Amino acid sequence: MAPRIGFPDWLAKEARKGTPVVVTMENPNYSVVEIDGPDSLAFRGVERGRGKNARQFTWVLLLRAHRAVGCVAWLVAALWALLNTVKKRLIFQQGVSMESDRAGRGKLLFGFIRGFLAISTAALLFETAAYANGWHFKTPLLHLPETTELRGWMHAAYLSWLSFRSDYIARPIRLMSSFCVLLFIIQSLDRMIMCLGCLWIKLKKIKPRIQDPSSGYPMVLVQIPMCNEREVYEQSISAVCQLDWPRDRLLIQVLDDSDDESIMLLIRAEAAMWSQRGINIVYRHRLVRTGYKAGNLKSAMSCDYVKAYEFVAIFDADFLPKPDFLKLTIPHFKGNPELGLVQTRWSFVNKDENLLTRLQNINLCFHFEVEQQVNGIFLNFFGFNGTASGGWLERTTVEDMDIAVRAHLHGWKFIFLNDVQVSCEVPGSYEAYRKQQHRWHSGPMQLFRLCLPAIISSKVSVWKKANLILLFFLLRKLILPFYSFTLFCIILPLTMFVPEAELPLWVICYVPVFMSFLNILPAPQSFPFIVPYLLFENTMSVTKFNAMVSGLFQLGSSYEWVVTKKAGWSSESNLLEAAERDSKALSSPPLHRGASESELKRTNKIYKKELALALLLLTAAARSLLSAQGIHFYFLLFQGVCFLLVGLDLIGEQMS
Repeated sequence: MAPRIGFPDWLAKEARKGTPVVVTMENPNYSVVEIDGPDSLAFRGVERGRGKNARQFTWVLLLRAHRAVGCVAWLVAALWALLNTVKKRLIFQQGVSMESDRAGRGKLLFGFIRGFLAISTAALLFETAAYANGWHFKTPLLHLPETTELRGWMHAAYLSWLSFRSDYIARPIRLMSSFCVLLFIIQSLDRMIMCLGCLWIKLKKIKPRIQDPSSGYPMVLVQIPMCNEREVYEQSISAVCQLDWPRDRLLIQVLDDSDDESIMLLIRAEAAMWSQRGINIVYRHRLVRTGYKAGNLKSAMSCDYVKAYEFVAIFDADFLPKPDFLKLTIPHFKGNPELGLVQTRWSFVNKDENLLTRLQNINLCFHFEVEQQVNGIFLNFFGFNGTASGGWLERTTVEDMDIAVRAHLHGWKFIFLNDVQVSCEVPGSYEAYRKQQHRWHSGPMQLFRLCLPAIISSKVSVWKKANLILLFFLLRKLILPFYSFTLFCIILPLTMFVPEAELPLWVICYVPVFMSFLNILPAPQSFPFIVPYLLFENTMSVTKFNAMVSGLFQLGSSYEWVVTKKAGWSSESNLLEAAERDSKALSSPPLHRGASESELKRTNKIYKKELALALLLLTAAARSLLSAQGIHFYFLLFQGVCFLLVGLDLIGEQMS
């Protein structure tokens, strides 16, 4: 029997939405009379059943049936399209490539998921056979009487399985689920406290103030590290060269780590063009490319001429600062000798490109609006985004977080400016986003192992040490991916086969929905995507968990640096128009799009771990049908479909 959630009542409520009308059938026409207007009082005293006839009742039923048929038709069309995609990509493998299997990267996790899936499939077949024979016990904790009549070896095996499950399997699962639920509650409380802190900042209108507006124009060095950035190098250099700052007080370094000779020539030519227009710009390319971005920046800071510059501003290759960026940030350093860096907020030029970019926008809006702002106001510390200057170490793939922690331990303070925004680009394909998230979650764990002794032995207060160790690293970098993957991808489907350890409804539904609602508040225009956001965050937990384990135990993939692929199409025309206006003022030839319009071939990848988890969750959903567990069934069904969509690379566009 399939679980029920009151669909007839729901349909009835939906049918009552809108303006109440009275439908009068006059063969062959009908008339519609509104009763919610000024004359509605004349109709309120009329009895509900008066004036109705069989034709009116039939017409209302036909309207509801039409709506129901439309919903069913849409669901059938979506299911048919999904099945066609599964056939095309999995069976015929048209236009797809399998996820690369690198040594030591996720193989153990994939083997565990695959084994769990095989056991779950066998258990489902066994439970289905038992259910078909009528061996169904609605109370999981029921102690079977010793006089139970056996009906063959299969019945005996089923009764033995029930006894073994209740005595030996349910208790460890309950203990593990209780531990994960406790972590879930702690992390949820931490997020609620941060939301309250953000509300307090909004109500009190707290923001960093410039202490001395007459800061003048100090010497500023602007660095643009890049590596094979064919799509975005032109717009990035163009935006930085248009910063509103005296040209004799500004130097721009283009730090090119490209290994493609054609891209190197294009970037060098772009820098030379702006140099001819009077911009103080330097192109620099390393012969020995060690240390990734940190090594690139460290090498640039070793140049003798940079010693004359007091401040350093760094923009990644896809960042597009506005001309007044330096005027809004540099004055905060005046009269504030303890200030080490100023971080500004990101805005995303391609947030509406597809569903994947919309979901990323929700996450990053919460990160900047709540996490960064609250930590900056109340703690003067946050793991800033992007890079800072000086003191680079090449020991991790998160050089920005590394230098932030070390600066905090040395007493420097940080400021986050929520009102100053710099445009950038979020990954438009799941492949690029997945690699980015792997680096963002393996790097912090690798850094935690390396800097833990320095945190313990530092001279900062005990509160700051506790904040770094317990909140910044353990709770937000380790516990969050651990319980998300373990609770919703392992324990939940497992409880479908061990109903004695069933998770309560508030863990599956109420708390996750409430936390998703809090996450989406900084981006209220994304509220219609609250359900896809909740499901997708659980789907990403497998990547984040794998990355966290890789960084914590220093596996091979934790040292891997993959440059996030960018498209470079968003807002490029606006930059080019501004550059053309500037070029006309300088009597120079206009810019052309050139190499930024590289042709992109679209292909898709098949992700085995996500597909295996999709089959596991759908198997658990099928098992929940036997016991009619309601919300558990629907959650597993939708979560399994979400894993299936991600595993087939349907969540975004893969570009290569």
